[in-house]
Amino acid sequence: MDAPIERDPPYGWLMVAVVFLLSSLSFGALGAISVFLKPLSAEFGWGRGTTSLGYTTIAFASALFGVLWGFVADKYGTRWFGVVAAVVMSACLFMLSQQSSLTEFFILYFLFGAFGNAMVSTPLFANVGFWFRRNPGLALGVMASGGAVGQGVVPFFAGMAIESVGWQQAYLMMAICYFVVAFPIAFLIRESPARISARTAVEPSPRDFPLSEVEVIIWISCAVIFCCNCMSVPIVHLVPLLTDKGHPLEYATSVLLVLMLAGAAGRVLGGKLGDMIGALPAYMLMSAGQTFFVFWFPHVDSTVSLYLIAICFGFAYSGVMTCILFSTRMMVSARFAARAMSITSFFGWNGMGLGGFLGGYFFDLSGNYVWSFTFASVAGIGNLIILTFFMVRIRRKRLLNSAS
Repeated sequence: MDAPIERDPPYGWLMVAVVFLLSSLSFGALGAISVFLKPLSAEFGWGRGTTSLGYTTIAFASALFGVLWGFVADKYGTRWFGVVAAVVMSACLFMLSQQSSLTEFFILYFLFGAFGNAMVSTPLFANVGFWFRRNPGLALGVMASGGAVGQGVVPFFAGMAIESVGWQQAYLMMAICYFVVAFPIAFLIRESPARISARTAVEPSPRDFPLSEVEVIIWISCAVIFCCNCMSVPIVHLVPLLTDKGHPLEYATSVLLVLMLAGAAGRVLGGKLGDMIGALPAYMLMSAGQTFFVFWFPHVDSTVSLYLIAICFGFAYSGVMTCILFSTRMMVSARFAARAMSITSFFGWNGMGLGGFLGGYFFDLSGNYVWSFTFASVAGIGNLIILTFFMVRIRRKRLLNSAS
């Protein structure tokens, strides 16, 4: 009879809550770029493709520095990551309220990504994932849902602030709120006992997975490039799409809010689904959903249809985010987890940045968003093709191992 799995430490759920809040703030700032896009374009005369590069900049910085922080986390832990990120995120938002040039815009978002978002995303996700041995997918899903909540709530209130007091004061209000919320809770971060044990152990812990960690990371990294191209187009361009159709900004941000709140549920249930049917099958199922629903945003006009598509896409795309984390958690060792998640996130962030830019670029070429969202759907198909080959590779390797 198998030994019962030991109970998870209660502090693990406090860690889930802390990272939930920190990721809500960091991802919320990314989502808020969509509501600042048109005011900044109008203020400074920047094109939408150019302004969308702010999202690309933060994504690239998160990708590049995420790998660095992954190596640091695996070697030294993540004790002070949240404190540094809280200070940097707040400072960058404050300075964005004073910006006067495109260079400042890019530099500040780069710093936000490098020393803010990159520090409170994958390194802390890897830490939290190993606080749990019972239903780790559920814990990761609850934690990761913070990013979806943030990407809905922060843009919604940022949009209200922009309409009331302008974009400069909106950035300033965000800076104050971020510091008040993030700085105190950042001191609650602790390293998981499993991660500490793995980091100090002489011999690596055994793995029950047929492929090497390197091969796993290569497969997932290739898939997430296309996956994140697909999901980033509506994140960056849904609000401009709806306001271009004549809808008020408040209405457009409310659709994004509904999308992200559905995404919060999708991240939790995506993790639970992974616990039930396996991480990779859940990843594929959620990917199919986001690929299908993203195509329809430019083609519907009624309020009911828009909200319905937003709910379906939000649920599926956010489930994908959890399943990526869960797949990595289940396929690599605790000793390699932060590096693994950071490397896959490197390619994911580059995919997000590229998708955000190309969404604006296709708009600038055609004058509408039809080709932007068509591109997103095509990228989703590419992701599904790679995941199918990955699953076939795993099954063949398992058969070979069982035969030998």
